[in-house]
Amino acid sequence: MKKRCVCIISGGMDSALSAKMAEVEGYEIIALHFNYGQRTEAKELACFREVATSVAAVESYEIDLPFFEQIGASALTDKNIAVPTGGLEEGVPVTYVPFRNGIFLSIAAAVAEKHRAEALFIGVVEEDSSGYPDCRENYIKQMQKAINLGTKEETNLTIKMPLVSLKKSQIVQKSLELAVPLESTWSCYKEEDLACGVCDSCRLRLAGFKEAGAVDPIAYV
Repeated sequence: MKKRCVCIISGGMDSALSAKMAEVEGYEIIALHFNYGQRTEAKELACFREVATSVAAVESYEIDLPFFEQIGASALTDKNIAVPTGGLEEGVPVTYVPFRNGIFLSIAAAVAEKHRAEALFIGVVEEDSSGYPDCRENYIKQMQKAINLGTKEETNLTIKMPLVSLKKSQIVQKSLELAVPLESTWSCYKEEDLACGVCDSCRLRLAGFKEAGAVDPIAYV
């Protein structure tokens, strides 16, 4: 049987590249996406579907997690909290969603166990991210230990984070090399039609394209 992995795909550039790298490594891909009440939920879902198709996913899961809206505490899920547009903040920004990746990985582990997958792919980036604590390599490694303690002995999952030490410009370059459909990815925290260009995520993306000497194929205000 061909080796299988679960790829967490947000619809953004990082997770799209991570999934493409899983395909290049020869994995049969089970694509996993979460609708958690984020401001750009519809756009991210549409991008997820296109990315999942591009990597020939054998199965796709679209999981609804409405409780994130209920607890709020993040500018991505609570519209009473403004999305910052003045550049990266000191410390953990208000766009951080409490323990999001921990919850995503836990659900991904359940899907992986069902399908007897041997790996999970997640597109976390530590060095060039927005400062989210759940994107750190050490944290993901600890989650791998916890997941393997709490699943069947034969499950033995490896969490792969192929982008964790890359800069955004390197992610752009690698995506272009592997023909990732960047036009089908979305990074903006605020808008779904035209990217705002000023939120943290847009700034990081645009800076990455500029440093890589490439043109971002998505449209901005």
